[in-house]
Amino acid sequence: MSAGEAGRSGLAIIGGGKIGEALLSGLVRRGGPDGIIVCERSPERAAQLSERYGVPVLGLAEAAARARVLLLAVKPQDIGTLLGALAGSVDAGHLVVSVAAGVPTSTIEAALPEGVPVVRVMPNTPALVDEGMSVLSAGAHADEGHLDEAEALLAAVGRVRRVPEAQQDAVTALSGSGPAYFFYLVEAMVDAGILLGLPRDLAADLIVQTALGSAVMLRDSGEHPVQLREAVTSPGGTTIAAIRELERHSVRAALIAAIEAAHARSVELGRTTRDR
Repeated sequence: MSAGEAGRSGLAIIGGGKIGEALLSGLVRRGGPDGIIVCERSPERAAQLSERYGVPVLGLAEAAARARVLLLAVKPQDIGTLLGALAGSVDAGHLVVSVAAGVPTSTIEAALPEGVPVVRVMPNTPALVDEGMSVLSAGAHADEGHLDEAEALLAAVGRVRRVPEAQQDAVTALSGSGPAYFFYLVEAMVDAGILLGLPRDLAADLIVQTALGSAVMLRDSGEHPVQLREAVTSPGGTTIAAIRELERHSVRAALIAAIEAAHARSVELGRTTRDR
């Protein structure tokens, strides 16, 4: 171990966008700001994050010199530029954790010095409320210890699963983009409540609590979604009338097509970054 490696500890979050802040806020809530550094290219955004969470903001090279774990929280389109700037400051003593959607570990490894361990993560924004779903995959140089370390990091903001990297595009389409699908459905249901004469705040309260309760039932009951749905669906009742309309408008097929489109876009993003 070099003197540089021995002196490094803690975490640098590189990128202060929505997912970077979601992870930062959860980690600070759970363990405080000690040992966390932020790198953010926008001075205004950097100052905002530093004031909000009490963490230092450093340049890329200095952050890599001080932190052992580097969490890359930038958009896929920006990953090539970031890796080019980071390559001279990283070595095999670091652990690089990437949350850039669609970007394979092989792309990151090819841009960094030989032997740098890389773990690819697909988190989602409910990490902001400690209910995130993060899915990990190891790169060529990452071992079980590196996965354990990344898992402990992400477990501070929700649940964590491990998958082979070949499944990450599907994960991105389901849980990575998934919160947006639920928000979209809730938005439509609230609008329906307003159409039926309810005040917006009442409609929103009804739907949000119903969504929360339904999610807890799905998680804790052990029953299949079909069983839970059938328990609400009385013969000749209001629910079956609604379900008939959902089927008539092919809502199930539309959701499947939407998730397939998200998967295809994730694959495309990964291919684009490899070709640069």
